[in-house]
Order: sequence, then C-alpha cells, then structure tokens
Amino acid sequence: MNDDPLAGPRPDCRLCPRLVGFRADNRAKHPDWFNGAVPPFGHDSARILVVGLAPGLQGANRTGRPFTGDYAGDLLYPTLIKFGLARGVYKATPGDIELVDCRITNAVRCVPPENKPTPLEQRTCRNFLAAEIAALANLKAILALGRIAHDAVLNTLGVRKTSAPFGHGAMHEVQEGVLLVDSYHCSRYNVNTRVLTEAMFHDVVGKLVKAVG
Repeated sequence: MNDDPLAGPRPDCRLCPRLVGFRADNRAKHPDWFNGAVPPFGHDSARILVVGLAPGLQGANRTGRPFTGDYAGDLLYPTLIKFGLARGVYKATPGDIELVDCRITNAVRCVPPENKPTPLEQRTCRNFLAAEIAALANLKAILALGRIAHDAVLNTLGVRKTSAPFGHGAMHEVQEGVLLVDSYHCSRYNVNTRVLTEAMFHDVVGKLVKAVG
C-alpha cells in the first residue's frame, strides 16, 4: 500500500493474482495502455466522492483516469460539468477537464475480466477505499454508481445493508454529516436499455449538489 492513503495502490499492485495476470495479458497486447491500478481523480479537498465499480478495459485501464475513454464517461463527465462539478470540455483524454469540489474513484482499482471483480478482490481492495474516505477531511456526500459500488461503500464504513438499501435516487446518512447517494451505473447497457436515462442521472446529481449546498 502507498504511504499516501489518498493515492491508492501503486500501479503495479500485486495483491490480486487474477487481476495481475489479466493486466499482464493486456500489457502484452497493448503496451501503450496504462494497464495498472488506476489512481483516483480529483483533489483531496473535495466534498463529493464518486465511487464506481472498477476500471473499464478500454476506458480507465487504457487512459489511466477513472471513467475516461469508455461509454460511462460520456454521461458522467458532461453531467459533472453541467452541475458545476467539473470545468472544461470532455474529450475522453486525461487533461481535458478539471474537477471542482469532486473526486472520482473505484471500489476495485484494477480492470477485472468481463468487468466482474470477485468478492475476494473486492474485499482485498477495500482497504484503499477505506483509507481514501477517511482522509477526505471535507467529505459531505458519496455518489455510488451501481449496487456493487453502493455495497462497497457500506462494507467499507461498516454500515448494515438493511439500514441503507440500494435504490436509484436513494439517500442515506452513512456517517455523521456524510450522505450516500445512489444511482444506477451509467454503463452502456443501462443507458441503451433505458434502465438509466440522462434525465434520471441528472436528477440524482442535481439532488446531490443541492443536498451538499
């Protein structure tokens, strides 16, 4: 683990053998990709933390920045810009935008095969999320993208799932002064099947911003 709790694992983290092997396979195929444990994006003074599941193969695993270069980022980043949580024009490349009072991280930091981390991999990576949340001194709200991210936050904070059930648009106080806000994941599948629409996502982020003040 890095000495800096906000940095997350080193890019060459070797805690999860299956993920290490998958990274090595991708590095052989695409030596110009990032192919490592993806660090969080955003300043440590942020009041809002966005938590996703894991890096996408051709998104963060390629670019080295959460939700950058994959379909989910095409909805996430323009929405953050719309609500004043980011500045710039999203071009799916690192350096295109700056986050404002917002930080983005993942429950699992390395790309998993078929976008499905195992329960053991989720538990192994939990220490990094716990350290990151604890180090964010101004944290007021966590936006969980999808049920697995929601559960990861609850497990990290020691909150029972029955006391904070997942639901799109749901808000739960999971620590004194810290809200957990849920959204369906902004994945291609959810958007294409209209499980999540742009309007639905905007509604959740708008409510979150209003709640934080």
